[in-house]
Amino acid sequence: MSTQHGPQGLGPQGPHQDSPRDRGMFRTKTVEQSIRDTEEPEHALKKSLSALDLTVFGVGVVIGTGIFVLTGKIAKEQAGPAVAVSFVVAGVVCALAALCYAEFASTVPVAGSAYTFSYASLGELPAWIIGWDLILELALGCAVVAVGWSGYVRSLLDSAGLHLPAVLSGTHDGRFGFDLLACVLVLVLTAILVLGMKLSSRVTAVVVGIKVTVVLLVVIAGAFFISGANYQPFVPPSRPAVGGGGLAAPLSQLMFGFTPSDFGTMGIFAAAAVVFFAFIGFDIVATAAEETRNPQRDVPRGILGSLAICTLLYVAVSVVVTGMEKYDRLSVDAPLADAFKHVGHPFYAGLISFGAAVGLTSVCMILLLGQSRVFFAMSRDGLLPQVFSRVHPTFGTPHRSTILLGIVVAVVSGFTSIDVLAELVNIGTLFAFVVVAIGVILLRRSRPDLPRAFRTPLVPLVPILSVLASLWLMLNLPAETWIRFAIWMAVGFAVYFAYGRGHSRLGARTEDSGPAGARA
Repeated sequence: MSTQHGPQGLGPQGPHQDSPRDRGMFRTKTVEQSIRDTEEPEHALKKSLSALDLTVFGVGVVIGTGIFVLTGKIAKEQAGPAVAVSFVVAGVVCALAALCYAEFASTVPVAGSAYTFSYASLGELPAWIIGWDLILELALGCAVVAVGWSGYVRSLLDSAGLHLPAVLSGTHDGRFGFDLLACVLVLVLTAILVLGMKLSSRVTAVVVGIKVTVVLLVVIAGAFFISGANYQPFVPPSRPAVGGGGLAAPLSQLMFGFTPSDFGTMGIFAAAAVVFFAFIGFDIVATAAEETRNPQRDVPRGILGSLAICTLLYVAVSVVVTGMEKYDRLSVDAPLADAFKHVGHPFYAGLISFGAAVGLTSVCMILLLGQSRVFFAMSRDGLLPQVFSRVHPTFGTPHRSTILLGIVVAVVSGFTSIDVLAELVNIGTLFAFVVVAIGVILLRRSRPDLPRAFRTPLVPLVPILSVLASLWLMLNLPAETWIRFAIWMAVGFAVYFAYGRGHSRLGARTEDSGPAGARA
């Protein structure tokens, strides 16, 4: 049969359909096949989301407790009042990655985010590795956030004279305990996600509305207590940073002998490497592409819109907190709350705790959403057991994968310490950023014919800058985090060769197509 159905194998029999067989573990799944898989009735997710829903998801997962803590902490320790500039720099780095995500999500509007994007551009093995990475990173992130939420709620309960038994308050000071509140939160949110994406988006919209209202109230109230003298000097004089030694030191320090500095111009960029992690989560918007009514238009709007809103909120809070109190007098644990106490308004300190607790609810829900969609996409491709890719006949959600992961995360959150594994979440996200940016360049070259509702500007410059910026931030993470990440990835390789490679639907299609691939 002729393969001349348009440029670059656009037709169903084109040369791109032959490439999976020839490239083995690096066989790519064409965009057309990815979209056809979403139309199978038993694997089809219900389309119910709009650009506004996606923007709310993005704001919901990015704005958490960090906005009330990280802004003041970094101002005191690394950047001074110029922390606002650090947030802008970090926002620009995220925008580079967001532009790449927006192009992919509008071109391949399929659940799975970076996993699906890499399958279409880099091949099956890289897709498996990034999918394995994302599922576990999001699960760990959700567990850690749930433990943080539990801490805020226990504090509010203690203020009201209600106290949970120590054995149900988690593991603390070496003593065994089960965090009941964190576990219950995850189970409740799992049930909401099973009942439907639209219900999930409505719950998220209410939670995000409360959270953003609290942030705006704090910003507006704090603006009345700003003193211009507190901004002097805006960029404090540089000084050598005090860092850890051995494996606790940043990888860049061990590799190049480079010791970062606090304050000064370099302090602004060093702080940007830290506050960047306050933005992590906007990429999860892409996991909901398949459940969006008009993904080609709305997913880029959701990704870029949520990132812009979060950057403005972070900058506003950092300007207020450094204006209310001199940067070197800010507390580390609760800088914004303590700044209000300092000016004689403890009410706002309680409001901040309430806003943080409410805010973490949406963060936890959207992390659960993201990991279940990646798991679902991998299951639909056969790389994980396909029983988890069936959608609920009434709710149209991947209920089996959602319930499985929800139970696992609930149990993990019950026994997880808040300071464990958090940096693994960061390195996993940055790894995904690198893969997506490279994928944009490769897919532009291999499939220039694909319709792209959103096009990343200045390709390959913007993707290359995104890769370099992400790698730079990864090098600022401790060496021990890299070791844990390498072990994690090694386990992923083992699972792929033991199960995924032999059960791949793409591999089965290639074998069935025969030597010539004529029936692919």
